[in-house]
Amino acid sequence: MNLSLYSVNAFLILDAEGHRVLAKYYRPKGHPQGESKDLLTLKDQRAFEKGLWQKTKKPGADIILYEGRLAVFRHSLDLIFYIIGGATENEIMLYSALTAFCDAVHLLLRNQVEKRAVLENLDMVLLCLDETIDDGIIVETDSTTIASRVSRPKADTTEIVINEQTIMNAYQTVREKVQQRIQQL
Repeated sequence: MNLSLYSVNAFLILDAEGHRVLAKYYRPKGHPQGESKDLLTLKDQRAFEKGLWQKTKKPGADIILYEGRLAVFRHSLDLIFYIIGGATENEIMLYSALTAFCDAVHLLLRNQVEKRAVLENLDMVLLCLDETIDDGIIVETDSTTIASRVSRPKADTTEIVINEQTIMNAYQTVREKVQQRIQQL
């Protein structure tokens, strides 16, 4: 039984051809089993991602065990989202984190979750990931909370309209105040 909070080893987004769109591997130094020694090089990571994509490119299942790791994934148009955990991790917790992340991204991108939209809004997607997973620890599983923390603040709806009338009103007010001051002297 794994009682550690460090439950996520990696988060991946791959496109329809198996190419990396986003990848974040977690190797926390404070992990009870020590720092991870596998998937350190880019070559190892790419090989792992290619093999994982080969196993999951067809929609159907949501969870597989691949190379001794639990892979929870979700298809979305031309992308596949993955959360990778250890073989003994709670798959329900990993799946709820992935669902929350995907739903938050859907909210932020207004249901336009495709490769182009993700790349154009990569800053929001990364912030969304950081709000969901921090250093391999799942910190939030509510999609609306994640989206609200990431979303850009709305512009102030009260616009100041500057036209000739408002400038004349300001000029009249200043003129009256100056006349009052002069009369007081």
